[in-house]
Amino acid sequence: MEKIRKTEDEWRAILKPEEFRVLRQAGTERPFTGEYTDTETEGVYHCRACGAELFRSQTKFESHCGWPSFYEPSDTDAVILREDVSLGMRRVEVICARCESHLGHVFHGEGYATPTDDRYCINSVSLRLEET
Repeated sequence: MEKIRKTEDEWRAILKPEEFRVLRQAGTERPFTGEYTDTETEGVYHCRACGAELFRSQTKFESHCGWPSFYEPSDTDAVILREDVSLGMRRVEVICARCESHLGHVFHGEGYATPTDDRYCINSVSLRLEET
C-alpha cells in the first residue's frame, strides 16, 4: 500500500474541522453522536481521510460503548497499533496505515462474544461507509 503524505495545511484544506480534529489531532467525537454508532448497513468502512479500506460490516458488533465497534480490521496491514499514554492512562491507538490518521483505540480482553475478544473502538467521523 502506497503511503499518503500531506502537510497539516493540506489536510486542513480537504477535511472538515471535526474530521481534522479527530483524524489529524487524535481527538474523539462525543459518544453516541457518530453517524455509524448504531448502523447495521452492510458494506466496507474506509478511512475518511485517504479512502483506504479499514473494516467490514461483518466484523462490526454492538458494544454499547457509544462508538462503532469492530472485532478486527479487514486486513492486518490496514491499521497500525501504537501505545498511547495520553490522558493519564495506557491505551492502544489505532491509526490508518496508509495516511497515519487517528481512528480510535483498540481494547482486548473485555469479554465480548467475538472471535478475537478485541474491540476496535473507532470514531464515526474517521470512517466512510461504502454500502454493498
